Amino acid sequence: MENQKHFFNLPENIHYLNGAYMSPNLLTVEQAGIQGVKRKTNPTSIKEQDFFQPAEEVKSLFGKLINASSKQIALIPSASYGLMNAIRNVPVNKGQHAITVNEEFPSDHLTLRKFCEEHEAELRVIKPPRLILGRTQAWSEKIIESINADTAVVVMSSIHWMEGLKFDLKAIGEKCRATNTYFIVDGTQSVGALPMDVEAFKIDALICASYKWLLGPYSSGLAYYSEKFNNGEPIEFSWMTRKDSHDFSKLTTYPEKFASDEMRFNVGEFSNFIALPMLKAALEQIISWKPENIQTYCFELLKPLRDFLQEKEIEKDDDKLVSAHLYGLFVPASVDLNKLKEDFHAQNIHLSIRKNSLRISPHVYNDTKDVAALIEVLDKHL
Repeated sequence: MENQKHFFNLPENIHYLNGAYMSPNLLTVEQAGIQGVKRKTNPTSIKEQDFFQPAEEVKSLFGKLINASSKQIALIPSASYGLMNAIRNVPVNKGQHAITVNEEFPSDHLTLRKFCEEHEAELRVIKPPRLILGRTQAWSEKIIESINADTAVVVMSSIHWMEGLKFDLKAIGEKCRATNTYFIVDGTQSVGALPMDVEAFKIDALICASYKWLLGPYSSGLAYYSEKFNNGEPIEFSWMTRKDSHDFSKLTTYPEKFASDEMRFNVGEFSNFIALPMLKAALEQIISWKPENIQTYCFELLKPLRDFLQEKEIEKDDDKLVSAHLYGLFVPASVDLNKLKEDFHAQNIHLSIRKNSLRISPHVYNDTKDVAALIEVLDKHL
């Protein structure tokens, strides 16, 4: 894949290496949003079928991206909403526990902590090993070893949101399936830029906010719920999720039955006439590029950075075990983070600093100039 900056409208004078914070709009996504805003200027352009058909199109696209049936996909407003829909339908027996990883994203941790408090279950946080080289594999092995028949649920991100470590989801999913443990994955940090297969990884629920690697708008997202959740109870009880809701003449029959198994988990007003067209345009472009190609592009783009770190004897884990679109770099204690931030700002380099880790998150809109500018600043401080 070649550089795809022409699909975006990023200012020429900035080095945006912060896709894990928020993606820039694709030009097609921007136009879809503008057209969506204009539609409500004349509400007669919005027909009854527009409340439902665009949502089905988006669900179908997301299904292609993660290898899932569109019938098992719901539209959500946020990752925390999707997580709560899942966790409240996880069965738990007395004496069971739940598992997450150390320094997990707050929404994931807080949702699971609430679950444990309500069910008087122990929350077990699996910490990483005290090493850099071999960290990813050893951490995955610790997670797998911790899962047993008394584990009710595992909740974790697809990759670590600060370090970019690629957990062994396949092995973790297999252990969860063997122990009858629910496996809930927050894919917000990777889905769209890294291949995802819910069937191969035996994931029971996959939750994704759209504003990062799905290149979509804020306050929207998508969730996959396996058949385990088909009789679950949703957070809310919208008329739109019910049988025959597309027939406006039957609204006051107040049907109890849901239109489909996972449609019950849709947020109310899921037919957002601005956000849905934007999300559709984003998904179409991602599918056209293919996540594996995005990952390869980012990996090749960061080669000069990896060579530089090796020259400076900055230890990293095996390249194959660290994502290329979200590349975490531990900063030595001798580096003054405040001065480093100032230099990044002065050179218009945009990335995130999480604790003592730099989170470098490129995409196909970045080029070698962006990486060279990053290395130049790092060279002053390392």
